[in-house]
Amino acid sequence: MPDCTQPPDDQALRRALDARYTPLAAEASSLSCGGALRTAAPRPGETVVDLGCGRGAEVIRAAQLVGPGGRAVGVDGNRTMLAQARARALDVPGARFLEGDLAAVPLPDAEADVVVSNCAINHARDKGAVFREIHRLLRPGGRFAVSDVVAVRPLPESVRNDPAAWAACYGGAITEAEYLEAMTRAGLSDVRVTRRSAPYERGGAEVLSVTVVGTR
Repeated sequence: MPDCTQPPDDQALRRALDARYTPLAAEASSLSCGGALRTAAPRPGETVVDLGCGRGAEVIRAAQLVGPGGRAVGVDGNRTMLAQARARALDVPGARFLEGDLAAVPLPDAEADVVVSNCAINHARDKGAVFREIHRLLRPGGRFAVSDVVAVRPLPESVRNDPAAWAACYGGAITEAEYLEAMTRAGLSDVRVTRRSAPYERGGAEVLSVTVVGTR
C-alpha cells in the first residue's frame, strides 16, 4: 500500500521543520512521544542507531548502556540540534552524531544491533523508505523500537497539506494499520505494538502515540 499522505513539497517541509526545531535545540523539554530506548533495552557491546536523535539524550544514554565495547550513533537533519548533541556528549565515549536524512542514512549496511526512533518518522514524506533503511541498517536478527504518532483515521486534506502541522508531529501521521503494513512491506518481522496512548486532538486531527517493536 502506498503512503497515503500528500505532504508539502520538500522545501516547504524543511522550512517548517527548521522553524520549529531550531529554537527547541536550546530548550530542556523532552521531544519524545515514547520510550523507544527503554523498550529496546540495549546490551553491553551492541551498536545502537537513533533516527531523529535531536539533542542526543537517548544517544548518550545508549552509549552508557552499551559500554566501552559498544557504540551509539545519532542521526538528525537539524544542524542546531546536532551541535547541541555533540556538545553534550563531549565526555561520553562511544557516542557519535551524523547529519542525514532518515530515508538515506549515511551508515553502512548491517551496522546496528538496535535501531530506535522517538517521534521522528511521522515527519518523513516517505515512511516506507525510512523503514527500508531500518531493515538495511540492522544486522540479521537485530531489533528495533520506534515510538511515533499515528492517526486514528486518515487526516483531512487541510491537515495533510499544512507544513506547520507536519512539523508539529501530526500532519504527517498515517493510520496505525498503514504504519505497521509499511514496516512489514519493508521486510521487518515480528512487528507488534507494545504501547498505545489514549487518542488526543491536534489541529482538527485525532491522533495517538504508539511504540512498535520488531526484528530483521
